[in-house]
Amino acid sequence: MVNLKTLGLAAVGMIALNSTISAQDKVEASVSADFVNQYIWRGQYCGSVSVQPSLGLSYKGFSIGAWGSTELVNQTCPKEFDLTVSYSTGKFNVGITDYWFDSPNERYFSYAAHKTSHIFEANIGYDFGLFSAQWYTNFAGNDGTNKDGDRAYSSYVELSAPFTLGGLGWKATVGAVPFATTLYAKANSFAVTNVSLTATKDIKVTDSFSLPVFAGIATNPSTEKAYFLCGFTLKP
Repeated sequence: MVNLKTLGLAAVGMIALNSTISAQDKVEASVSADFVNQYIWRGQYCGSVSVQPSLGLSYKGFSIGAWGSTELVNQTCPKEFDLTVSYSTGKFNVGITDYWFDSPNERYFSYAAHKTSHIFEANIGYDFGLFSAQWYTNFAGNDGTNKDGDRAYSSYVELSAPFTLGGLGWKATVGAVPFATTLYAKANSFAVTNVSLTATKDIKVTDSFSLPVFAGIATNPSTEKAYFLCGFTLKP
């Protein structure tokens, strides 16, 4: 399963899924594309060098976004296309995401049980100031299974803290799978799957254009894996 969704940390990427936005008087649009050396999502390896475009619209706290990922080199991992609808008010946010992969079923409009490649996830979060918390749970689609072989309602909880240091913007993240599921590296119980630290810096190219560059370290204590991430973002 598969989103550096900003720096290989989840979910990083989809417009306004994990962010708090203030009410606007007009529709706002955004478009961008991340180029990453590898795609790591919630501590899991999901692909090599990839391009990850995103497109979003927001209005008065409501937002809808599209996000995708395609490998540029090996092309051994599934392509991904996600749609997200979310709402934010103050420091509180909720959202629903439809994740789709072109494997095991390459037909996008196939939603039949046990055949679909879609995964539907709901999330709820709050920004406490010094750190933010998000809880994600799959409620339909091609979910993993628990120890009994039943739908796991796979969940993931994440705490993240942004800060500045040395002229860079940093983000520290800790994420864990609270229940047994085959979706997250076959977690048999509670498992810490993501401990990461990333940094971002805008490089000024011209008076009207800058290039955000990022790098970071992501580790998965559950699988004892570690990854070094880097990339850049193109946006108007």
